Amino acid sequence: MTQLFGVQRAPGTVLFGEGQRHAIGALASPFGKRALICTDTRFAASPDMQEMLAHLRASGVATEVFDGTQAELPLDNIHACVERHRAHLPDMVIGIGGGSCLDMAKLVSLALTYPNLSLDAFYGELKVPGPILPVIAIPTTSGTGSEVTPVAVLADSARDMKVGISSPFLIPRIAICDPELTLTCPPGLTAVSGADALTHAVESFMAVRRPAASDIALTRVFVGKNCLSDTHALAAIEAIFRYLPTAVADGQNWEARSMMMFASLSAGLAFSTAGTAAAHAIQYPVGALTHTAHGLGVATMLPYVMAFNARHCAQELARIAHVTGCARDDEQATARCVIDKTRALLTTIGIPATLADLGVQEDQLAWIAKQSLLSTRLIDNNPRKLDPDALQTLVVAAFRGEAIAI
Repeated sequence: MTQLFGVQRAPGTVLFGEGQRHAIGALASPFGKRALICTDTRFAASPDMQEMLAHLRASGVATEVFDGTQAELPLDNIHACVERHRAHLPDMVIGIGGGSCLDMAKLVSLALTYPNLSLDAFYGELKVPGPILPVIAIPTTSGTGSEVTPVAVLADSARDMKVGISSPFLIPRIAICDPELTLTCPPGLTAVSGADALTHAVESFMAVRRPAASDIALTRVFVGKNCLSDTHALAAIEAIFRYLPTAVADGQNWEARSMMMFASLSAGLAFSTAGTAAAHAIQYPVGALTHTAHGLGVATMLPYVMAFNARHCAQELARIAHVTGCARDDEQATARCVIDKTRALLTTIGIPATLADLGVQEDQLAWIAKQSLLSTRLIDNNPRKLDPDALQTLVVAAFRGEAIAI
């Protein structure tokens, strides 16, 4: 019998549902009288933004708005926000938008809290020495789960690949998940975001299971799969398979939009403690070479990684099969069905089938495999051992569109 063990890290308050954004003023006011809002140009000009600013004013919270958040979050973009608004002396930082806006809020809060340290001092895990300014996260897409995670990712031009800062201190104090804010999300972004959430959920559910040492949650941000992360991951997987195609095809379908935001939130809660694995490790160099969206890269890799890990995750694939209607008479048939159904779902919403489709060149594969190994946290979290040969096998298969034997 497997020993039950679980870790749950999450915001102190999570509000989910239609209209919950209207609570922003009442939720923010206990943190102080001045808020810095990090968002993008599109949302800053929206009626929803003006409405939330009015709620904040009515609650006695003065605001400044940085609306210049850029996709993939360049380091210079973070510095620009901090320098422009440092004199405002915010008591809190509010992120409103997609994953980059939420990560911007986390990193701006970190930089404002520790002004004498450069952000590169925090790259990696458990480098943040203590609490940061309170962050309130309000997602407008259903994908990254950043509103509940201890991670923020940025692009540092001094490095070949994007870098992450991981610490429980980065978890927002409050997450407000209002599906109404996703109704205007275009189909392409809906697809990529949903595929990102699916990869988070599947990789966290299939992650390595570590011995439950009493200090594991103190020495690791990501502890591997556990009974609490599994619950969130399976809920996300079931919802995504059922509702993502509808959300992409009909963005005004209220049930699909609500369930996809629920799935994104659940996947975020899963990987915030379990962590992700090979698909994410490979995406970092792929993204650096092709400048394609994170969600595209991880989702393109997902079926290949599932097949590579299948023999080490038979029970997990069987449980995914149960919630996706894919159970078969034997272990191999069940695994094949789940992987084929995953590939079919991703194809339906327009996710590329191969690394070549993302723009990777064949002479880049060896470099991708080598660079993937540098993401030690992700490599070590994979349930099947990843060495240079294994990574080469994975990236070649994903480039050529070849099936990996289960």
